[in-house]
Amino acid sequence: MKKPSSKIRDEIAKLQEQLKAAETREAERIGRIALKAGLGDIEIDEAELQGAFEDLAKRFRGGKAATNGGKRGGNAGESSASSTQDAAGAAAGGTAEA
Repeated sequence: MKKPSSKIRDEIAKLQEQLKAAETREAERIGRIALKAGLGDIEIDEAELQGAFEDLAKRFRGGKAATNGGKRGGNAGESSASSTQDAAGAAAGGTAEA
């Protein structure tokens, strides 16, 4: 039996609300960790920060984090960890985009 489109729209709206709540919980969790680590005051370009997050995600997913040779160069691991946690702190404060 087929569902009417209005019911499908209602289900989509509920799922979007659940997704937004889950993303908020995740951002707050990461932000708390960053603040505990003392990384709330680090200033970094948003594009560089996103790259650091991507490297960190690859590291924990078992992939090999790539260095882009840019500002982070040879110490990408050090820059990646600190800048990633700083972004999380900003997200917890509601200033970063999730």
